[in-house]
Amino acid sequence: MSIRKLIVANGISYVEIPAAGLYLLCGSPADSVKHLLRRGIIQITEQNGIAFENGPNAILLSDTMVQNGHLCNLAEFPILQMLYRQGMLIPNHPNNTGRKPKLIGTPEQLAAQLRYIHRGNYGLISAEEMVKAGINEAEAEELMRIKLKFAFGQISRPDTFVDCLPLTTGPLDIGDGVSIERVANNVFEIRYGDDCVEIDLNLRMHETYPCPYPLSHVDIDRHYFAVVHAGDGDGWDYNRPAMGSVLIHQGRVYLIDAGPNIHYSLDALGIGKKEVAGIFHTHCHDDHFAGLTTLLQCDKPLQYFATPLVRASVTRKFCALLSIPECEFSKYFDIHDLEEGKWNDIMGLEVRPVMSPHPVETTVFNFRVLWEGGYRTYTHLADIASFTVLDSMTHADNLALGLSPERAQAIKAEYLRPADLKKIDVGGGMIHGNAADFVDDTSKRLLLAHTAREMTDAERRIGSGAPFGTLDVMIPGEQNFLLRDASEFLKSYFPTVPVERLHMLLNNRIVTFNPETIITPAGKIPAEIYLLLAGKVEMLTQDPANSHFLFSGSLLAEPAAIYDQPSDETYRSVGFVKALRLPSDLYRNFIERFYSSTDLLAVRKVEERLRRTFLFSDAVTNPILFSLAKNCRITELHAGETFADDPEQLHLIGKGRLSMGDKEGAPVLGKGEFWGSDSLFQDAKEQQPPAAGPLPPAIALDSCEIYSVPLKLVSRIPVVRWKLFEAFRSAHPYAAPRYRGTAR
Repeated sequence: MSIRKLIVANGISYVEIPAAGLYLLCGSPADSVKHLLRRGIIQITEQNGIAFENGPNAILLSDTMVQNGHLCNLAEFPILQMLYRQGMLIPNHPNNTGRKPKLIGTPEQLAAQLRYIHRGNYGLISAEEMVKAGINEAEAEELMRIKLKFAFGQISRPDTFVDCLPLTTGPLDIGDGVSIERVANNVFEIRYGDDCVEIDLNLRMHETYPCPYPLSHVDIDRHYFAVVHAGDGDGWDYNRPAMGSVLIHQGRVYLIDAGPNIHYSLDALGIGKKEVAGIFHTHCHDDHFAGLTTLLQCDKPLQYFATPLVRASVTRKFCALLSIPECEFSKYFDIHDLEEGKWNDIMGLEVRPVMSPHPVETTVFNFRVLWEGGYRTYTHLADIASFTVLDSMTHADNLALGLSPERAQAIKAEYLRPADLKKIDVGGGMIHGNAADFVDDTSKRLLLAHTAREMTDAERRIGSGAPFGTLDVMIPGEQNFLLRDASEFLKSYFPTVPVERLHMLLNNRIVTFNPETIITPAGKIPAEIYLLLAGKVEMLTQDPANSHFLFSGSLLAEPAAIYDQPSDETYRSVGFVKALRLPSDLYRNFIERFYSSTDLLAVRKVEERLRRTFLFSDAVTNPILFSLAKNCRITELHAGETFADDPEQLHLIGKGRLSMGDKEGAPVLGKGEFWGSDSLFQDAKEQQPPAAGPLPPAIALDSCEIYSVPLKLVSRIPVVRWKLFEAFRSAHPYAAPRYRGTAR
């Protein structure tokens, strides 16, 4: 055959048609280039004495932006690989033939990708945008001169170096005898001559995009102040995660940046998403940005720490990618703007962000915590510029593009500020750092990161490595922070119970489970239940569609303990898990004595029903679900009865089928599907069919059970809002636009 199709990973394929000169990446989720590198599809070749990579020259985008909670279209790094590592944009390069990378997809996805790539290249694109973000005009003009120096003097639109081919209905001729046609949602047929292959970019239920590199499980202690090294690679390193760190302060977990596949890194470190208190963000390039949507899949907004300029550029890229208004960013994150160049106090963790020259708005971070003998300090220098690059950008003429001598000197001094621990980007090239600049650095310990290669002998004499999962303890923890967390969780569960009474439960052991351990099996009456404090647990049911993951704050096998009956579910650890062990009989006695067991059990029954739905299955902890259950209205219908819609409620079908109207061809929704949330996203930019007046009464086709919860409560839960957004943007061809459900 003249067409060769390779299955790269879930949702990623690669099609080669050498006779037509087409090499097509089908699906471009996070780290798709790393998957191609690991599979050996991208290799180094040489022509005219110049070594460069081969690889795809076109990308077929997913019809949908989000599947199973994960972003499907992140073309920034694949496009960069084509332009620079393949040499398609480099002057006088043998691979610069005038042919541009091709982007193929729906008009909506193409427009979103161009906006997202544009922001990924430049961040804020004018002095006016910088002033709007909160700085003065003189500072904005100076920062724009630095940005334009990196941009070779001008801000270019991405469609000047990328060809966009809209795929609508019917076959699309993409040149050289190749055509692509959509045959179903996210399913495509590629033809060349008499040969044809089918590409399916749909993820199956519970399927995710895999991690391109191996990660080992690590058991991390919660110290008073410590740094866990979560990556020292870059956006091209297929053996390691991209540069990032986990800060632990007073037992609380903070991230520095959120690179691709951050959820796999957290699983390996035994850190559940719910434990992440906040993120410090350096800049918006994908290797530091692409994991943001993973972190928002919790039941409370994540604290977001950045300078106003970085936050503004990240917001614009995030919202451009998803085609949503910029105000939507604050629905998922609890925003805390940091003052640049000053120490900002966050519950005793002090952070000082400082501007660093880069193509997009970027800061380096200094952290400090007061302790015996003075401060303990950590400096994170991600995506810095080498001194050679800084010197080449420095001009005495204050109106020339680049840096003033005063700012260049201040930046160098900032990079060399001594610290107890300093992690440095030494990636080299035109926009990254150089280890040689730090040969005289007086910091106590230097760590070299942000590369996809082995360190040279000279570099190894300057700094240490920071392999995944290694820990630098700055201030040891002499108290049990997990017990503090357990106390806070129990207070949220039982707010009316006196604190001293909760000590009956707190006076139990905190236990650790190894990865992939069955904590509580199904079919047995549990002698103890567990309050999950750290890590991630998989809850397995007889129906795979109802299996899901639990995070800190969740009670494992609580219904079985309350009813003194066998557990219906199996609970299994993903990575290292820490939990408070609660004897079942003690827990039952506690409920009966200090809490209204009748009221609790009634709400718990509703809670169990909600837990088994798609919307509330993952990452919604028991206290949040308990609040929803107390406000949930359950309606039972017999066949033929009608259900009147309430625009202020979100409705879910617990069992049975509903016809959404009495006209022939009206949509039919079944168990697990839902409707009533489209009003949350009515300002979304992507075109949606207009509403056609009030919804007609729904008609039960058989015995139905409908759960109705206030939309205003649901809208405040980020993970649920994200699932509703995915359903809203779904291209599912069998659902009417106003009826959104679990299209899987």
